[in-house]
Amino acid sequence: MSDEKIILYEKNEGVATITLNRPDKLNAFNDELSFALQDALKEAEKDHEVRAVVITGAGRGFCSGQDLANRKFSDATESRPHLGESIRRRYNPIIMRIRKMEKPVIAAVNGVAAGAGSSLALACDFRIVSEGASFIQSFSKVGLVPDSGATFILPRLIGVTKAFELMLTAEKLDAKTANELGLINKLVPQEKVMEEALAFANKLAKGPTKAYGLTKRAVNRAIFPDLDELLEYEGHLQEIAGRSNDFQEGVNAFLEKRQPTYTGK
Repeated sequence: MSDEKIILYEKNEGVATITLNRPDKLNAFNDELSFALQDALKEAEKDHEVRAVVITGAGRGFCSGQDLANRKFSDATESRPHLGESIRRRYNPIIMRIRKMEKPVIAAVNGVAAGAGSSLALACDFRIVSEGASFIQSFSKVGLVPDSGATFILPRLIGVTKAFELMLTAEKLDAKTANELGLINKLVPQEKVMEEALAFANKLAKGPTKAYGLTKRAVNRAIFPDLDELLEYEGHLQEIAGRSNDFQEGVNAFLEKRQPTYTGK
């Protein structure tokens, strides 16, 4: 890999392991990590020796979502980012690559999966999760819309009622409850996450990869037929949210470690 520091990429016995490697930031996404993950997924997809993929995070977190460092805004409207374009370039290609890759993709969720990090785990075919992990739809905490496929995938996995509640409240979904809701394939002790994920990946890597890929294609057609259209629409909505006063206030409050005061504008 061209970027060994921010993404760790290993291949062993037909399994590619991709590790997000910003442990000091709970593997939060910045531009570099987003594009490096795109490259790693592309490499795994094109490599015929790779027959299953595991995605995990270094340290104590899976992925805490977008890195908000240095995002504090002034009152000037022109200082606000164009989030729609950012999502289209940085996040949507990751989600589509995972869903369209005709190989099993396993999320080894070793800690918190928040925001786009939660979306990343949801996009995978399987989730092997630590008992101490959690999932957080944290977007509304800074006045944003769930993106990276969250509004499309999460309701299909756990039902619209609970999914909508989690999106609006941004409450932490602990691993035990996530398991009860059917979000998790296997719940394991912290120290067993990678062992269990790799064991499952190795089993799949020895299976009929072509049949697995065609099955995934059928599931995508049945359950996720309009994912690309929804990702584009999320980007459109996030562009609107990203230009709002509430987003500016949410990010500033987060960085200043205080409660935000939203105005609905």
